[in-house]
Amino acid sequence: MLAVDKSDSIEKEYRFSDRNFQYIRRLVGDQTGIVLSEAKRDMVYSRLARRLRALKLEDFSQYCERLNKNPDSELGELINAITTNLTSFFRENHHFEFLQNKVIPELLVRNAATRRLRIWSAGCSTGEEPYSIAMVVKEVLPQGWDCRILASDLDTEVLAKAERGVYNLDRVTGISNSRLKRWFMRGKGINLGFARINPELRDMISFRRVNLIDAWPVKGPVDILFCRNVVIYFDKDTQRQIFERYADAMSDFSYLFIGHSESLFKVTERFEMIGNTTYRKRY
Repeated sequence: MLAVDKSDSIEKEYRFSDRNFQYIRRLVGDQTGIVLSEAKRDMVYSRLARRLRALKLEDFSQYCERLNKNPDSELGELINAITTNLTSFFRENHHFEFLQNKVIPELLVRNAATRRLRIWSAGCSTGEEPYSIAMVVKEVLPQGWDCRILASDLDTEVLAKAERGVYNLDRVTGISNSRLKRWFMRGKGINLGFARINPELRDMISFRRVNLIDAWPVKGPVDILFCRNVVIYFDKDTQRQIFERYADAMSDFSYLFIGHSESLFKVTERFEMIGNTTYRKRY
């Protein structure tokens, strides 16, 4: 049984001691590489309090004990609760404009012999990013090309939502009417108020659970990689390892897109910046 300390607890619905927080942050760090700073303490409490209610536990010491005794049954739930999944269709739209106007036309020439294109959306959340990529690809890529998109995330719950491809209509606001008509099917009857992704897009994408600090299900060189607002949760050493592995998995002069609050400065020299949070692999 885990030792329980009686100090530094948060006066809230559940007792959440410093020892509880340290145990959870170490476990999350060891399993995912995600760094939970002291500033994330209230976030950890609020997200895991829902789990304690569902399990009918009395405090966080009981929850930590459950994690200690039965990690296989609870670890996935912990990771799902901790990970952040803020996303939207065509978020940071300048990336998709660059993809449409520069990247894909260039790859049409470079990969003409193989007519093959491989794209990875790492940290795809509920699917808006890979579906946005798929729309652009379908609108630009000629018939007869073999294009596959790997969409990965650590959180199994958001992956399930992404794979279903069903969104509340308020999630598709801001998308042009032409794209809405071409790539979405509006629900009727009991599905009124929802829109489903066109199967033509869904068939391009493989959804997989991937922990970036473990092995990757990546076959063949990647031509385009989106990893946006993901590495901010890792320390610098883990970031360096991940981007080194990204470079190894990517084809020569392939493209990398990262988040608006992220930078490769002092992380890796294997990519050169060619635009706003847009990079090309050097070697």
